[in-house]
Amino acid sequence: MNLDRHVNAHVEMFNHLVRGDGDSAEKHREFYDEYMAVMDLTAEYYMQTIETVFVRHALPKGEMTHRGQRIDLAAIRACALMTVEGENDDISGVGQTQAAHDLCVNLPAELKVHHLQKDVGHYGVFNGSRFRSQIAPRIVEFQAMADERRAQQPA
Repeated sequence: MNLDRHVNAHVEMFNHLVRGDGDSAEKHREFYDEYMAVMDLTAEYYMQTIETVFVRHALPKGEMTHRGQRIDLAAIRACALMTVEGENDDISGVGQTQAAHDLCVNLPAELKVHHLQKDVGHYGVFNGSRFRSQIAPRIVEFQAMADERRAQQPA
């Protein structure tokens, strides 16, 4: 995905090396070491996921199964749900993960939180300085809120 962006990033890394800027080149290597760490999915699994999730829309239609059992999102009742999206995500469009809130119909609204992070792309939702400084603290805060609500529930 985003072949032009990745080619340009590698050209920039080469240019940094030519100029003797080893620090920038090392940051590039560190990023791609982590970025490529998830590239071990089999082609069959990847294609099945694309077909099931993005072509057939089996989950929101209530047609998705796992090991022969239909996945029933209405059965989700006893957890909190936080979704996070990046404003500049070019892989998952804005609103795509937030849709989970509408699909989990039996979760109370006070247990659902959505966060749209400004100036972040797909990878930045999971890693990087904005993840550490802006997203991770919101996740921690949300988890504390969910734990507190759970503690208030009658046993």
